[in-house]
Amino acid sequence: MINMAESKEQVELVRSLDPAFYTDPEHFRRETESLFANTWQFAGHSSQLAEPGDYFSFEIAGDSLFCVMGRDGAIRTFFNVCQHRAHQLVKGSGNARRLVCPYHSWTYDLNGQLRSGPNLKSVPGFDADTICLTSVKTEIFHGFIFVNLNPDAKPMETWFPEVRRELAEFVPELDKLRPLQWIELEEQCNWKVAVENYSECYHCRLNHPTFANGVIKPETYDIQPQGYCLRHTTECQNLDQMSYPVDADANARAGDYSSWFLWPMFSFQVYPGNVLNTYHWRPLAVDRVRVFRGWYTVDGAESEVIRALARQDRETTVEEDIRLVESVQRGLNSRGYRSGPLVLDPNCGVHSEHSVRVLQQWMRKAADGR
Repeated sequence: MINMAESKEQVELVRSLDPAFYTDPEHFRRETESLFANTWQFAGHSSQLAEPGDYFSFEIAGDSLFCVMGRDGAIRTFFNVCQHRAHQLVKGSGNARRLVCPYHSWTYDLNGQLRSGPNLKSVPGFDADTICLTSVKTEIFHGFIFVNLNPDAKPMETWFPEVRRELAEFVPELDKLRPLQWIELEEQCNWKVAVENYSECYHCRLNHPTFANGVIKPETYDIQPQGYCLRHTTECQNLDQMSYPVDADANARAGDYSSWFLWPMFSFQVYPGNVLNTYHWRPLAVDRVRVFRGWYTVDGAESEVIRALARQDRETTVEEDIRLVESVQRGLNSRGYRSGPLVLDPNCGVHSEHSVRVLQQWMRKAADGR
């Protein structure tokens, strides 16, 4: 007969990452140099670049970059640095016929090619055709602009299989959507604490009553890996309990919730009613991360329902998560904490942390340079 006590002792528990993953500045420095520079990162939305010459700047992995629409209508991304003496070319957003460096007026076409500069023709052997801004690999994903600093990076479809198709299925007018509202905030925690919290719903019933009772049915919540994507699925809450109006019969997916977390720091969410919203995270330091929450409508049209939903989300789920993740970060710095065991239910489901296990496996690989 099997001794159950002995059987339990033979099972090796899966433990969470060592606290140093979240608290060590040197670990964060290595992530910036390797992980952030070799993964697909959200830059912005194509609606920010409506006309040739429109541009906006942003930062990824400690580098300043900018996206610009060319005269051919293509969106390109460049490192924000002049190839002469390294002055930054642009700030913020705007429109320019050509890109002119403020330092010495070296001038580039919108495709990054050097065209002119003071007294260049007097330099023996100088060939402007050999000088171009350093480009960055760019993909347009249903209007969302993603970049990867690794020129040899595999396409997003390889990283995140089926996500393009599934998103279009869940949001019938996806390619017509434009940002209606951005909510930006800062959390005093490591970015991995924030994305781990996002990547499990074990805490939802206890900590997110509005979300758990007025948006989804927690008992149906599950998260499964799909390439380097974590796919969240659940059913819509009973319509008489929903915190906003939903026509569940509008189409086949109108009554569903789904989320696609794209490793390492972006997520598409579709709320019941085919409502698209997004999360993305940008680390500022080992213990600080900026969080952006986006809400979208067709052509960016005004919507009282979406405005109210965004406000509800900010005042409930987002605020509740800020308190959670900042408390976790303080705990990770405690001398009394030892890496605890993950709750891994073989049947998965809402009370299992199998998704956190997958996420932490990716984190370990990143730490090893893989």
